[in-house]
Amino acid sequence: MSESHIVVLISADAEWRAVRALLPQVAPQPSPPGEWFVTDLDLGERRELVIFFHGGWGKIAAAASTQYVIDRWSPAFLVNLGTCGGFEGEIERGAIVLAERTIVYDIVEQMTDPQAAIAHYTTELDLSWLLEPHPHPVRRTLLVSADRDLIAEDIPQLKVQYGAAAGDWESGAIAWVAAQNDTRCLILRGVTDLVGAGGGEAYDGNKHVYRENAGTVMEQLVKALPAWLAKAK
Repeated sequence: MSESHIVVLISADAEWRAVRALLPQVAPQPSPPGEWFVTDLDLGERRELVIFFHGGWGKIAAAASTQYVIDRWSPAFLVNLGTCGGFEGEIERGAIVLAERTIVYDIVEQMTDPQAAIAHYTTELDLSWLLEPHPHPVRRTLLVSADRDLIAEDIPQLKVQYGAAAGDWESGAIAWVAAQNDTRCLILRGVTDLVGAGGGEAYDGNKHVYRENAGTVMEQLVKALPAWLAKAK
């Protein structure tokens, strides 16, 4: 097997624990941002070495770990598998989002044009290298990112302003850094819980909803990963 040219970034701690549980035979190694391991996956006609890297939660850790793995391994492409919160009435729990655009929406610019600031950190993901049809059902749409959980009062505006149906903490930073480095990037995130006018399913002492569904989502994404990697041209 040749040296790995694929890095899979996993952000949140719960997501990483789920991945480690699925691959208990691997031996993680430490790094400044987190830990990582390498394993080989069967892509049908070939086997491929793949690095799984725990990048950490939030935009700061996501940006730093994305640049770290690009500088260290120069991957041909980068995959981010993870979770997201869905907008009640716009997407179903358990749906998988294939991000074709990311928007960092928690930027507050009061000196110049606030929309120009948002646009600066908006990334269009070039997915032309991903052969169709997709190997698994996905909702191909945009993801909004912020360093906070989705706030119920923000949902109507996020729908109107961006046409969003789901949001997370890290995809905006990962996509932006990958684009700055001309590195192909695939982001797949599953909806673990919904947020609507009445609040969030995983809020107010119900974090177990997120944890349990995160395990289910990550298992689905990891098992589907070889089929997605086989679609890279």
